[in-house]
Amino acid sequence: MSLAAADPARPFTTADGIDDLCLNTIRTLSMDAVQKAKSGHPGTPMALAPVIYTLWRAFLRFDPDDPLWPNRDRFVLSNGHASMLLYAMLHLAGVKDITGGDGRADGLAVSLDDIRAFRELGSHCPGHPEYGVTSGVEATTGPLGQGCATSVGMAIAGRWQATHFNRPEFAAFDYDVYALCGDGDMMEGVTSEAASLAGQLMLGKLCWIYDSNRITIEGHTDLAFSEDVAARFLAYGWNVERVGDANDTARLAAAFEAFRATENVPTLIIVESHIGFGAPHKHDTSAAHGEPLGEEEIRLAKRSYGWPEEAKFLVPDGVCDHVRSAIAARMAPLRTAWSAGMADYRSEQGDLTDQMDRMLTRRLPDDWAADLPSFPADPKGLATRESSGAVLNAIARRCPWLIGGAADLAPSTKTRLTAEGAGDFEAGAYGGRNLHFGIREHAMGAVVNGLTLAGIWAFGSTFLIFSDYMKPAVRLSALMGLPAVYIFTHDSIGLGQDGPTHQAVEQLVGLRAIPNLITLRPADANEVVEAWRIVAGLKDRPACLVLSRQPLPTLDRTQFAPASGVARGGYVLADADPGKPAVILMATGSEIGLCVAAYQSLKARGVAARVVSLPSWELFEEQDQAYRDSVLPPSVMPRVSVEAASVIGWDRYVGATGARIGMTSFGASAPIDALMSRFGFTVEAVLAAAKEQLAGARTRTP
Repeated sequence: MSLAAADPARPFTTADGIDDLCLNTIRTLSMDAVQKAKSGHPGTPMALAPVIYTLWRAFLRFDPDDPLWPNRDRFVLSNGHASMLLYAMLHLAGVKDITGGDGRADGLAVSLDDIRAFRELGSHCPGHPEYGVTSGVEATTGPLGQGCATSVGMAIAGRWQATHFNRPEFAAFDYDVYALCGDGDMMEGVTSEAASLAGQLMLGKLCWIYDSNRITIEGHTDLAFSEDVAARFLAYGWNVERVGDANDTARLAAAFEAFRATENVPTLIIVESHIGFGAPHKHDTSAAHGEPLGEEEIRLAKRSYGWPEEAKFLVPDGVCDHVRSAIAARMAPLRTAWSAGMADYRSEQGDLTDQMDRMLTRRLPDDWAADLPSFPADPKGLATRESSGAVLNAIARRCPWLIGGAADLAPSTKTRLTAEGAGDFEAGAYGGRNLHFGIREHAMGAVVNGLTLAGIWAFGSTFLIFSDYMKPAVRLSALMGLPAVYIFTHDSIGLGQDGPTHQAVEQLVGLRAIPNLITLRPADANEVVEAWRIVAGLKDRPACLVLSRQPLPTLDRTQFAPASGVARGGYVLADADPGKPAVILMATGSEIGLCVAAYQSLKARGVAARVVSLPSWELFEEQDQAYRDSVLPPSVMPRVSVEAASVIGWDRYVGATGARIGMTSFGASAPIDALMSRFGFTVEAVLAAAKEQLAGARTRTP
């Protein structure tokens, strides 16, 4: 049974009366909220009230009483600056609060008090929609284009979930994905990347609604944007519908019906609108875009709507009942049919039901770690990208909803899933688990976010240098608290002859600066295993695995501390024997080998040294002070850090007088041995720095 089949066709038009009252309620709430906040974007909600009202009241399969219903249609407001459009709709629809944060008396996700407190601290109506803050907000948006690209990830997830879980007698998943976007979204490159990918994959349950109001902050779009968007999307392989007037709700309804009838390609609905609709002096001007209208203009706009001019935050009697009753009448039979089908499905499909429940609650199979490898000591070792690939596939064999791919680099990043039946996710073959993002790093990051929002355990991979292309999406995953996984290989000048254009230097600094993001740079194959254990346990934060191209020795863990210390972000790998160390050598990733070799040389000379592996600064900083002091005793001042990346940040651990061996320039094109020698990543350089540190300590000792 398919919900699409069970949902009857319904002609929809807006007549004068209660429907117009609802539209104008959305408009006036938006104007009043922006005016009270003294900041915001009133013009787009005024223009698009008929669009969101038509969609939510008559088409969107969304249960206000259960905002997390697994088979709900997704609505993403990509032009997030128009947030009051969504907040007003959430209020009128009576969407229930499920954030569980503040025991809200009315039980609503968005109350009138929240709208009155738009853009104020603690309100459920922040300036741009934020996932996890407001029930009914499916994704954090605001940086233009991100919502569009994220919606492609949701659509991919929906296709995979339908293929994997649905059975002929019951469709557990057949949801549609809608994204509302504007001229700014259309100009952003990530939108083009994502639209191209969606067309390639023929994602027929994806609909973008493009508000073509031809106004941006600087003025008319003719200043910077005059391309034929319809032709562009037709070239991508999309179906394109046009609505010549955003107030023509009958034509809007017909366009949504056309989308629902188009199953094999995504749909773009181009809606011509008038920003600031109803405001006599700011209608169709940039003055309606990014600032309050002003009290006098608001009064005049309300007059044009036939609205009480002095009324503030008015929701007339009957408006909420009209919206909520229409949604309830449409949704009740759909939910009843789905729930009945799901009950039978649970009794007949025990294994799939267990997978579904775990996927939606971010719980891995009990035996997810059963096949994790343990790597024997090996002086030649493996590149950490190689060992990561082995670990990734060991997990994938046990967790069917682990899905991902690379930006055309899977053979290099070692991220192809090889488990039986993994296959490729392609147009018409939506059960594959290997995604081919093409050379679209920015879209890849946002698509991974969309997949994760839909419950998929998703990863994307590329070279560390190209993390710059996808940083906005990585940042949003951290802001949303999503357990997305980003696999970045070729992590330093160690990649060799491709040269400075491909050699990461400053990228680690940027990733470590993102709040709520875990960055892991493991030193050998067994640290990789432990890094993946950490990643597998994350529920509310993303992680980056930063991996080497070149082989790294696999340490003999009978001689060195167990790699399980990675769980604490940093640990003592090798220590002075006996007594406290005279000097501490610390590093991440490939440079641990240099520190170990220097340690052994110092030990042979009778110098008490300690080696500290610091694969994750974030996790180390989350340990209690006693543990951190046990690893890096404050009394031991001679310290040397070694990392083939920018030295910025290492002063936190080596102190003002410690030595930092790292990159202070770009790299060069040469074989790896020549590069390491040229830039000072040698055992001799570490020993020299340690000697200087010890000499300095003696000088400072009274």
